[in-house]
Amino acid sequence: MSEYDYDLLVIGAGSGGVRASRFAAQYGAKVGIIEERYLGGTCVNVGCVPKKLFVFASHYRETFHCAPGYGWHAGSIKFDWNQLRQNKDKEIERLNGIYEKLLHTAGVEIIEGSGQLKGPHEIAVGDETYTAKYILLAVGGWPWVPDVPGAEHAITSNEAFYLDELPERVVIVGGGYIAVEFAGIFNGLGVETHLCYRRELFLRGFDCDLRKHLAQEMPKKGIHLHFDADIERIEKGANGLLAVYTKQGETIEAGRVMYATGRRPKTEGLGLENTAVQLTDSGHLRVNELFQTDEPSIHALGDVTGPAELTPVALAQGMILARHLFGEEKIAPVDYRNIPTAVFSQPTMATCGLTEDQAREEYENIVIYRGAFRPMQYTLPDISERALVKLVVDRDTDKVLGCHMVGPEAAEIMQGFGVALTAGATKTDFDRTIGIHPTLAEEFVTLRQPEEH
Repeated sequence: MSEYDYDLLVIGAGSGGVRASRFAAQYGAKVGIIEERYLGGTCVNVGCVPKKLFVFASHYRETFHCAPGYGWHAGSIKFDWNQLRQNKDKEIERLNGIYEKLLHTAGVEIIEGSGQLKGPHEIAVGDETYTAKYILLAVGGWPWVPDVPGAEHAITSNEAFYLDELPERVVIVGGGYIAVEFAGIFNGLGVETHLCYRRELFLRGFDCDLRKHLAQEMPKKGIHLHFDADIERIEKGANGLLAVYTKQGETIEAGRVMYATGRRPKTEGLGLENTAVQLTDSGHLRVNELFQTDEPSIHALGDVTGPAELTPVALAQGMILARHLFGEEKIAPVDYRNIPTAVFSQPTMATCGLTEDQAREEYENIVIYRGAFRPMQYTLPDISERALVKLVVDRDTDKVLGCHMVGPEAAEIMQGFGVALTAGATKTDFDRTIGIHPTLAEEFVTLRQPEEH
């Protein structure tokens, strides 16, 4: 008989928590998972999944616009926001059920409520207290809104998925991927969209060429970009509209203001003070490479820890932790160096590996291969949008260090090149790979002329 109620008790039924729970149970551990809100976490409910569904919906406007170039002439086009929202809600409900079934099938006990640490091996949920040999914190993050006058009138991405109606005009504040993605969504759904960012260029941390290219292409779709625009206050007028005032003297009136200024680890009320768990300077839970906190019995993973706040990363972390605790002992840690990722902006941006700036800091002899062109699908409709592909190569070893793209289907294309970079592909490997013609993806294996610096 174990001295604990569970071998593993998890707080948070998001991607990482569910993956760790299921795999631990499959290794024979007795597992419980605590969730106060919804199964599937941010990704399934107010993140990746509904966002991508909205991205799909927003693309149809451009499809209808391009259709005459190919001889198709549609009749009257009407968009129904309520139908989209209802269909999205139905799909999310279906996915919630799938997560519940997966946990039950694996033998994981679901405990509804808010978990609070009472010690290294104890968690209170309401009036009940549960004990566990190991505890896993997978509570994720929560949208953060700066304390500016009138911020109470703004929404975040959480509420954007459930609006009763679309505004005629929206102001989005922020420069990260959520802000950029929702700018494309709202614009594609017919909303006049203004994106305000306090710095000179959005998507900090991504390759600079891609950031500049995207900033050139988004306005072609009708999105209004306002850089160096720091919000001073928001005021609600008698007409119900919101006036956004910037410190630079600009005023924008809109029906909605959405803040996408980042997410912060959801650690408040978690009871960390009852343990030896420590935070990093950024407010994340401090863990080692196998996700152990400063309290040996408590582990943490996913967005609450960083460093790469992405669903596939949390899934990989959850699997590795379960194997480490209950399966194979010698486990390789997660490799964060070559993580393929995409910003579902319009046009889409995708990347894998090092940016040019990162490569130049780490390597002495870098060579860049780059190409910009109009995608074939835009020729007949005479759309001026241009795509960009870029490779960052170490000249001394010929190894491809970074692969970057802006253009249609960039995310789908980058997944395959993510395999190549993970396998350590060289520029010669790219060159001797035969392309699929005519495609955008083939441009990566036909880049021959390096750019000298």
